[in-house]
Amino acid sequence: MNPSQSTKTAALTSLMLAAGILTASAQTTLTLTHSSPADSHFGLAATAFKKVAEEKSGGTINVVIQRMDNEREALESVQFGSQECAMGSAGPLGNFVAETRVLDVPFLFDSYKHARGVLDSEVGQELLALFPAHGLYGVAWLENGFRNLTTGSKAVHSPDDLRGMKIRTMENQVHMQAWQAAGVLPTPMAFSELPSALQQGTVDGQENPIPVILSNNLDMMQKHLYLTRHVYSPGIFVCNPDFIAGLTDEQKAAVEEGGKAASAANRARVEQDETAGIETLRKRGIEVVEVTDRDAYRKAMASANAGFESQFGADLLKRIRDWKAQ
Repeated sequence: MNPSQSTKTAALTSLMLAAGILTASAQTTLTLTHSSPADSHFGLAATAFKKVAEEKSGGTINVVIQRMDNEREALESVQFGSQECAMGSAGPLGNFVAETRVLDVPFLFDSYKHARGVLDSEVGQELLALFPAHGLYGVAWLENGFRNLTTGSKAVHSPDDLRGMKIRTMENQVHMQAWQAAGVLPTPMAFSELPSALQQGTVDGQENPIPVILSNNLDMMQKHLYLTRHVYSPGIFVCNPDFIAGLTDEQKAAVEEGGKAASAANRARVEQDETAGIETLRKRGIEVVEVTDRDAYRKAMASANAGFESQFGADLLKRIRDWKAQ
């Protein structure tokens, strides 16, 4: 090789290295936390998002998935910009976007079709449009499923038996007000604190959807499961607004497509866990009680409804309750 060729080769190598460095530096890292095991409704949602977002962005987005049990801290981290995105229960979301608490009103939704239809309609989009003013960007609605009650040694034959019992709730005022109306002593705490509280008897019971009870082995600390289905528990996928604003149009579209994939995977897993999970829990040894008189629980919590109508507007509550597929 003559000196001229050697110089050209060196220059070409330098250009290739420089291009590689530029390509690497152009890749955006997106840290996404969620609050459940990898093999769960949120874990699968995160994995689905990663696959689609990385693919649709042409590899310019690198999604790093991490677990973070404290969902309120995760939302705060996204809000402050110390992490890019988070998935989790929408329960703590009301502390950031107060209007979303309307979704936590007991017996608001009749079925999964009803709840998903409302969240995918203008109602759900109107709520997401409120997020940026509170330092969050709503990518997609997810779900935990309908919430059910579990207790330890104390059995519950009717809502009257709940009076005076300490039931762990999320840090959510609507949930707490509903349980207070039923005579319960709601005990709000972060999910990460729940297992030890159940083991130590700090609380008499808790309420969560089947997928959460199943994936976190809460049945190992409880004796009775009551299928009250008293509240539909949405999930939420949020990102930092400044992070989203800094993406290219192609990357933004990739995040949105990833959000749709995450929602689909999440809902499919909830359906699977709801169908098979109850039988799995029964086989594990927890007593499963199908609550045939859900109206008794509805009536027990009814005295909180006037406050909910005052807080959220009777018209909006009616609009959600009366929603029908077009």
